[in-house]
Amino acid sequence: MRIKSASLIVILVVLLLLKSQHTLSQSKNLDYKPYTIALTYEKLKKDYPFITPIEPLKSKKIKCKKNIVYKKTPTSNLKLDIYIPKVNKQKIYPAVLLIHGGGWLVGSKENQRVMAQHLALNGYVAISVSYRLGFEAPYPAAVLDIKDAIRWMRKNAEKHQINPDQIAVLGASAGAQLATLIGVTSDSNIYGKTTISDKVQAIVNVDGIVSFIHPEASSEGTMASIWLSGSKDENFKNWEEASPLEYVNRATPPTLFINSAQPRFHAGRDDMMALLNKYHIYNEMHTIEDSPHSFWLMHPWFETTLNFTLDFLNKTLINEN
Repeated sequence: MRIKSASLIVILVVLLLLKSQHTLSQSKNLDYKPYTIALTYEKLKKDYPFITPIEPLKSKKIKCKKNIVYKKTPTSNLKLDIYIPKVNKQKIYPAVLLIHGGGWLVGSKENQRVMAQHLALNGYVAISVSYRLGFEAPYPAAVLDIKDAIRWMRKNAEKHQINPDQIAVLGASAGAQLATLIGVTSDSNIYGKTTISDKVQAIVNVDGIVSFIHPEASSEGTMASIWLSGSKDENFKNWEEASPLEYVNRATPPTLFINSAQPRFHAGRDDMMALLNKYHIYNEMHTIEDSPHSFWLMHPWFETTLNFTLDFLNKTLINEN
């Protein structure tokens, strides 16, 4: 009886600890405001009174399939939205996977809806994707999820009119760090290989760092520490491993950087561009003057971001194939 009682006590203690950790995680989560277009506008309009928030399109020229489950995890069903040009049902199109930002802890795929719609209007299958955020599952969960989304795209390419040999990844802010990491670690043993490739043919980095350990990345703090399971001093391995700059080589895809005027979001960019140039890999960099972070969610900067993106994708995805 004493053994049984002791076992029950141990079980109860474990359950209480798990409940305590869950409650702590929830309370920490409440410390961070949602990252939405509306809240971003409210934050920026005082300093930039001429801006207006981007809004979803209503167009008969594109078709949308929303909330398709591409992956089931122990904690959630991960979903994506697909936007396809409604021009020719028999045609296949180059595709772009869009990754939202939010400091690896907040944000949603809906933040990339408008960009996805515009890309579809211009001849791309555009997919905005959800992934596990840091409070649900820390690094490397988000990386694994997005790589699985690319594999899902290839597996379902014919059904959704995707050219599996013309896939780009586009991310904004934390999503840009993820997009770049995905692009430079294609089919890497670090994150696991499968029979279906996670390789992409182009990277679009919209104001995201490419290194957590670069001297320019000194501003990365609490949100990165939560996602990477500890501060840089506590868990240097994760901070280094999650830094795209560490993997740039001759196989890195063509890369576009679109940056704000805020230096902290450029960490490691110039060094990455130097490596790309060394390996003769096509790259571009554009800085939008006098712009804040999250500029891509506001007019008039959205149009500039879109035009830079389309010009780059037309060169690298279409003209090169």
